[in-house]
Amino acid sequence: MTIELILMQRVEKLGQMGELVKVKPGYARNYLLPSGRAIRATKDNLARFEQQRATLEAQNIKRREEALLIAERMEGLAVVLIRAAGESGALYGSVSVRDIADACAESGLQVARDQVILETPIKTLGIFNVRVALHPEVDLPVAVNVARSYEEADKQARGEDLRAETEAEEASLEAELAAELSELGAARN
Repeated sequence: MTIELILMQRVEKLGQMGELVKVKPGYARNYLLPSGRAIRATKDNLARFEQQRATLEAQNIKRREEALLIAERMEGLAVVLIRAAGESGALYGSVSVRDIADACAESGLQVARDQVILETPIKTLGIFNVRVALHPEVDLPVAVNVARSYEEADKQARGEDLRAETEAEEASLEAELAAELSELGAARN
């Protein structure tokens, strides 16, 4: 069973503004209709949409141009999130879209949580590219740097391999410990 709708704006992987689309009832009822991205395809709504089409398209173009200006101004945006993590770099928890939206707001880019498009949850330390949808047709890539401290974030941003550094430190500590133990063993003999 499907419901026929008229798209009021471009919807990724579905269609452009003004298109008639058929979707499952739950998708329509829970997402498209409440968010104003679509309206039911009745004769009255079709007629009203055709009357307002020019105005809606002009508004869409204006919002798209504003989004493009913001994307230009914020190009190369990188945010740092400090999180607790284990020795292997696995986070205690994960980074959510709310965390990313809040970090973007602190950097001067006001975005809603539903504008942050996170393909997979972030559960490890590192730098991740996340899309922010400023407009249905304009995306802004944001580099999200997840680290234990700001010093570690700086090292990651410079491209240093933190795991190799940690392993080198552990190897030198093991070597020191082995040397001390051999000295103690030699002193006892």
